Amino acid sequence: MAELLLKGTRHNRPVDMKIKNLGIFSSRRLRRKLLAAFSIAEVSVAMGIVGTATVALFSGFTTGFFTMQMARENLRATQIMLERTETLRLYSWDQIILSVFIEPTFTEKYDPNATNGAQGLTYSGTVRIEPVPLTTAYSGDMRMVTVTLNWKTGEINRNRAFTTYIARNGLQNYIY
Repeated sequence: MAELLLKGTRHNRPVDMKIKNLGIFSSRRLRRKLLAAFSIAEVSVAMGIVGTATVALFSGFTTGFFTMQMARENLRATQIMLERTETLRLYSWDQIILSVFIEPTFTEKYDPNATNGAQGLTYSGTVRIEPVPLTTAYSGDMRMVTVTLNWKTGEINRNRAFTTYIARNGLQNYIY
């Protein structure tokens, strides 16, 4: 038997040897059936599995890219809100109370350094300075600042808000 495997002649291939060993079932039809390719049902099932796997793969890519886009937009929104609240440190208490120096509404681009038309989506925001909702002796010396941003990702309306407190004798007095 080892000699037959080593020879490798046309009639002594391992598949032919297995068929010859079937004895009474070694008809020409059975030999052809055993050597035949896959059936239509097997190919259909295999293509269904491959198609499902391909759809799942591309769906994963789409979801991943969309998640990354939303994360970048959230990060940019956080940067814009932080920029607006950090500028409050530069104002004196009287400038904050008068609210003439602080714009109540503003717009920012996703990428302000890009060329016109390629700056991406637009964030629109508001800055509200209100009395602190506390009933304490020092509540007159404090203000609550709320920065709100709105933007649109595709067809999804999104918004973020950031609230902080500032005081008359706060950090802004140490700059001057």
